[in-house]
Amino acid sequence: MSIETIFASATGAGRAAIAVIRLSGPIVGAVLERIAGRLPEPRSAHYARLADPRSGETIDRGLILYFPAPNSPTGEDYAELQIHGGRAVMRAVLTALSAFSGLREAQPGEFARRSLANGKMDLSQVEGLADLIEAETECQRRQAIRALGGALRKQVESWREILIRALALVEAELDFSDEGDVFEPATALHPLLAPLLEDMSAVLANGAASERLRDGFVVLLLGQPNAGKSTLLNALARRDVAIVSPVPGTTRDMIEVHLDLGGVPVTLVDTAGLREAKDEIERIGVERTRARIAEADLLLWLSEKGADAPELAAAEGAELIRVATKADLGNCTSDDLAISARTGFGIERLLDEMAARARQRLGDGSTAVLTRERHRRLIQEARDAIEASLDLGKPLEFVADDLRVTGRALGRIVGAVDVEDVLDAIFSQFCIGK
Repeated sequence: MSIETIFASATGAGRAAIAVIRLSGPIVGAVLERIAGRLPEPRSAHYARLADPRSGETIDRGLILYFPAPNSPTGEDYAELQIHGGRAVMRAVLTALSAFSGLREAQPGEFARRSLANGKMDLSQVEGLADLIEAETECQRRQAIRALGGALRKQVESWREILIRALALVEAELDFSDEGDVFEPATALHPLLAPLLEDMSAVLANGAASERLRDGFVVLLLGQPNAGKSTLLNALARRDVAIVSPVPGTTRDMIEVHLDLGGVPVTLVDTAGLREAKDEIERIGVERTRARIAEADLLLWLSEKGADAPELAAAEGAELIRVATKADLGNCTSDDLAISARTGFGIERLLDEMAARARQRLGDGSTAVLTRERHRRLIQEARDAIEASLDLGKPLEFVADDLRVTGRALGRIVGAVDVEDVLDAIFSQFCIGK
C-alpha cells in the first residue's frame, strides 16, 4: 500500500453541474470521517454535508462513495466525492483536502499507475485507458475499449502458456539428460512453437492498421496553384481555415483539418501548389509538400479540368484520386470525380470515397490487438526469438535462451517485467485525476 494518500479532481476545468473528486490511499477513511462526519457503508452512495475540518463551515452537500481495499479501482482504500461543479465549490473542497497531513494532490496518471502497481490493470490496459481518453471518433473508441478490456493481455497470456510448456520440456531435458531418453526437438517442440510463430506473424501483419487508427488517415490536397485546394478544405471543414485568393502561391505552409468520416479519424492537409517556386518561401512550402506526400495514405490531385497528376513519391500503399474542381463552371471534361466546392456538387461523393478508403486501410477498431509501436516491436522481438529456437541444429541451451527472450518480450508488453523505462512516458499523457 502506498505511504501517501492522494486526491485530485476528475472533472475538467470550468463550471459544470457535477464535479468528481477522487481519493486513494491509507488515510481515505479518516479523511471521510473528518470532512463528512462519518465513514459511509462501502460501495453505496451516501448524501452528506461536507464541512471544512478546520472551521466546521459547510462547504457543500453531495454524494460520497467509499471502496475499501483491495476491492477498489486502485487496489487501495478509495473514495469519490460527487459535489456541485461550481468553481468556488471545487476550490473550497480541494483547499480543505490539502490541509490534511499525509494527503497531497495527485500527479498526472497517478491513480492509473497505482491500479497497475496493485494488479487492477496491466500495462496494455493502461494504454487502452489513455487511448480511450484521447479517442475522438467511434472507431478509436471501439479500439480503445478492446484494449482496456484486455484483448492484448488475453492474447499474450495464451502465447505465454504455450511458451511455458515448451520451455518446461527443454529445461527438463537439460536437467535430466542422463536418463537415457532421446529428446527430439522436431517432435517435441515443433508442434508447440510452429503454430505460435504463425499466430504471432498474423497478429503483426494485421497490427499496422490498428496502430495507424490511433493517429488517423492522412489525406493530402495536391495540385497546381489555384486548383481549388484551399476552397475545398474550407468546404469540407465547414469554416474558413485557409486563405482563398486568386493570387497563385497564396498557400505557403500546410494547414490541417481533422474530420470524423464514418467513425474513422481523417486528417485533411492543404498544401502549397506544386510548381516551380517563384521565391524562397514558396520553395520551402513546395519542399514540405513533397516530404509530406511520402507519409500520406491518400492523395487527392485537384485540377480545374481533371488533368493527369505528375509522378509523385507517395508512401507505400498510398492511393491517388484525381478530382476535377470547379465543376459549376462547366469546363470539366474528365471522367474523374468532379466537384464544386462553391455549390457542393460532388462533395458527398468525395467524402464517401475518402471514408471507404480510410475504413479499408485502418479497419473499424473491432478486431484490434496491437495499437502501439511498442507492442509491435516487442512481439516482433518475441517472434524472432521463437523462429531462432526452431533451428534444429542449435544446442538446447541456446534454444532455452531463445525461449526466455520470448518470455521477457511478452512480459514487457503487459508490464510484468522491465517497464520502468516506459512508465513515466505513458503516465505523463494522462490528465491529473486519472
